[in-house]
Amino acid sequence: MKTTIATIATAFIMMLSLNSFANANPLKNFNTTKIIATYLEVTALGAPDLNKYLFADDFQYMNAADKKTYGKREYTAFLKANKGLKYDCETSYEILDECGKACIAKVTMKFKNFTRVDYVTLSQGTDNWKVSKVVTTYP
Repeated sequence: MKTTIATIATAFIMMLSLNSFANANPLKNFNTTKIIATYLEVTALGAPDLNKYLFADDFQYMNAADKKTYGKREYTAFLKANKGLKYDCETSYEILDECGKACIAKVTMKFKNFTRVDYVTLSQGTDNWKVSKVVTTYP
């Protein structure tokens, strides 16, 4: 009987510890450069698995071409619907300014016939850096 109780208690403790690791933020110690690289992975390479950790709760996406604005829920649903879709483009990015808990970066996706430029605003919260706003332009 003692063995059974000890086995159940051990299994319960293992489940709790595994759940705490499963909920850990994989982007927690990322700097702004790694967050931007993750943003590119999510958008251009169709890998939206980190959306939950990448985008701030008050995230806003704006397409300057049609002046439409979307929130986190709509934008992440779009990314999830396009999971696995890889853009045929050359990508690059640069940090334009980083000061304190704010950062602005320029992400360029150069396609065969056009170029897409995302201006990405990052903010540092208690957990990590998060993407709080993206403005897409087509220069």
